Formats: sequence, C-alpha cells, structure tokens
Amino acid sequence: MVFTTQACSRQSCYAPPPTASSISATPVKPSVTPSAPLPESATCPPSGAWVAEKCLTNLDSPRTVVHEVGPLETIWRLSKMYNVPAESIYSANHLRPGESIHIGQKLTIPNAKMLRNVISLYPNNKWKYIIIHHTATDIGKASLINRNHQDRGFWNGLGYHFLIDNGTLGKGDGQIEVAPRWIKQQNGAHCKAGGMNEKGIGIALVGNFSQDVPTPSQMDSLVYLLKTLCNYYKIPAYHVKGHRDVDGANTECPGSRFPWYSVRQCLSTF
Repeated sequence: MVFTTQACSRQSCYAPPPTASSISATPVKPSVTPSAPLPESATCPPSGAWVAEKCLTNLDSPRTVVHEVGPLETIWRLSKMYNVPAESIYSANHLRPGESIHIGQKLTIPNAKMLRNVISLYPNNKWKYIIIHHTATDIGKASLINRNHQDRGFWNGLGYHFLIDNGTLGKGDGQIEVAPRWIKQQNGAHCKAGGMNEKGIGIALVGNFSQDVPTPSQMDSLVYLLKTLCNYYKIPAYHVKGHRDVDGANTECPGSRFPWYSVRQCLSTF
C-alpha cells in the first residue's frame, strides 16, 4: 500500500539519538561490542542501540493496511513504523508471539495510525564516511534489490545499508528501509573504491538521477538520515560523498542531476 497522505507535523517521534557531544554517554550493555552487535528481535529493540524515529506520514484516521515484509524486518520494527502494538499485529495475522516472519510475507497491520522511519544506531567506531548512491532504476524496494544483488553474486544480498524509496512498488515516498547489513553491522557491498565497503555507510535512493531528480520526500528523508548518522558517528560533512566522488570509482552514481548543492547546504548546518 502506498502512503500518499499528509506529512506529519512533528519532526521526530520519541527520543532522538544523542548528539556528538553526548555520544560517550550512549548506554551499551557489556555483551555488546562494535564488531558483534545484537540485532533487534521479533519483539525487542536492538540491544545496546539507540533508536531514532521520524514520522513520515500521518493517516487521516486509523486503517488496516497490508505490509509486505522486507529483508530482516521484525514485528518490533513494524510495530514502531505503524504505531500499532506488536500484540495486535500477531493477533491479526494468527501468529504466536515471537513467531518469525519472512521476506515477502504479506501481513495485516490493523489500525495503522502513521508511517514512521525507524533508525537503529549501534555503538561502532568503524563508520567514517557516508556514500550516497542511486539505484539507476525508476522503481524499487529493498526486497527487489536484495534479490537482484543476490543474483549478481552478493552473498549477503542488498549491498547498501539504507534504501530511501520513491513511492513505487507499495512503499512510501521517502520511506527509509533499513538493510540487513546495517542491522548486523556488516561491511557494505556498494563501493569497493577507497575501501569504502569497510568504513562507509551506503545510502541509496530509488531513482535514476542521470535523468530525473529525487522527490522532495526522498530529499527530506536523506537529510534526516544524514544528520542522524553524522551526529551519532561523528562523521564530518566532507566525509559525505557521492559514489562517483570516491577516488578510484569509475561511475556517474548518484547521477549528474543529483542535487548536491541542496545536500551541501543542509550539511553545513549540522
């Protein structure tokens, strides 16, 4: 189901991530290390992580929607995304509490009130850069690109850490899909040049920006995601690069029409 209702008036929901000045106070359980984070479970948030949330769309009134499960999505995440108790989602789909769900599964979400972007932030000192990409396709979603990347030989599937949708294939315009590589804090498979797979967070926007430009909602979500990641991981603005700007990369990605001027303006305010 594509969400086309009005945007939320509030910029964020619940507790925001810590700023760069307070990152040292981030709570980390003794069992959590940067190299071996504990990912979110079906019913619990990621252990040792902060969770940043931003409302993308508010529904005029609560309604039932059908959600197609993306790579490594959990009931906990869907509960946060739609502001619906996990117990209600389990019940509506005749699932036992804690029962696993799988990619491509269609789930009924009863009384959905909104669509939020939910970003987990894991303590990890490896992330030094952010690399921006486009999919070079008119349509897309995480499950489709995950399958395409698997077909290309990417053992862990989707090569990016985040995907920002453009409102096609049932996803919201500006919806941020969190990839398994991020949840597991794995290296990317998005930019081999400069060793960026090992130290760069890969963000892709659905679209071909050699021909078009991102939607306003995609740009709003990108700026929010960049600010969240830069603040938490202390990534300086000059370490936010397009794929083509990495030394040794032979590509036009994220496209000749990508609005870098707007991004740089926003980065200067972080």
